[in-house]
Amino acid sequence: MIKSKFDLLIFDWDGTLMDTIDWIVYCLQNAAVDCGYKAPEEGTAKDIIGLSIHQAMAVLFPELDQLEKQRLISRYSELYFSRPLGVEDLFPGVLDLLEALKQSGFLLAVATGKSRKGLQHAFEQTGIAGYFVASRCADETASKPDPLMLKQIMAETGLQKEATVMIGDSIHDLEMASNAGIASIAVTCGAHAQSRLSQHSPIEFLQNTSDLITFLRLNNGK
Repeated sequence: MIKSKFDLLIFDWDGTLMDTIDWIVYCLQNAAVDCGYKAPEEGTAKDIIGLSIHQAMAVLFPELDQLEKQRLISRYSELYFSRPLGVEDLFPGVLDLLEALKQSGFLLAVATGKSRKGLQHAFEQTGIAGYFVASRCADETASKPDPLMLKQIMAETGLQKEATVMIGDSIHDLEMASNAGIASIAVTCGAHAQSRLSQHSPIEFLQNTSDLITFLRLNNGK
């Protein structure tokens, strides 16, 4: 049995639970080219991962009008959903991690920049929806780094800030946690390197998401 001062563990999806960063970058770059625009550089594309797709396009292509941005979004979605993403695309050890956390009594949730359609598709493809008691997506609440989705998850689960931690791979995840007044844990296997993530003062850096088990066991707060 794993114990911790945290009861509610909120995970980001892309780059934290699922190894999709390179695929997202590929789809963003090719959507731009297909629509007749210059593809964003890899680092620039990675920087928007975690934001809602509408906010991401506004950052990447501020000069475009809404109609042009919507055309890009539509093309991006076509590309993204053209490739099946299954349980094998989860980071190594994630399934065992979720099972161990659930068996230990933790409440697990997802806070993602994906759309509800995108998260539902990911749930269906991986079969892991049952591990999570709550989830929020960027198209049904405020986009990261606004803290609203975290506040909604805490309200839904009845957990307070002190019992909640956000686990994510991007500066948007950690800034959202900071804005919500909760602790964060950074994983360095996704969008941003430790040097970028450190500016938001996470309580720990994990090389792999599955390392969360060891961290919780070593930092028993109960």
